[in-house]
Amino acid sequence: MQIVDQIIIDILQGTQKVGDKLSSVREMAVKMGVNPNTIQRAYAELERMGAVETRRGQGTFVINNPELFATIKLDMQREIINRYVKDMKQLGVSSIEMIDQLKAFVEGEEEHDD
Repeated sequence: MQIVDQIIIDILQGTQKVGDKLSSVREMAVKMGVNPNTIQRAYAELERMGAVETRRGQGTFVINNPELFATIKLDMQREIINRYVKDMKQLGVSSIEMIDQLKAFVEGEEEHDD
């Protein structure tokens, strides 16, 4: 799923655009340092999700599915927020403190870019 997530992030960021061909299974396996079967399963999952299509003899391509990508982006945002809130609560941080800290961080984003 980490590979699926990374490819989805590439699509959401525009690194991979609609119509772009993904690297071949072998090329992606070498680039990510994993077994080609792992990439094949990731591509199959992306196809099952409706994010890509495989054209026999041509490769795997990002398809135009803006509704899917909007839903995935929102789901990923919620997952990140959920993890953040859970971790902060474990530290004993109140909701108001979380919001204040998050607001301060976002407003000073230029200083915090990673």
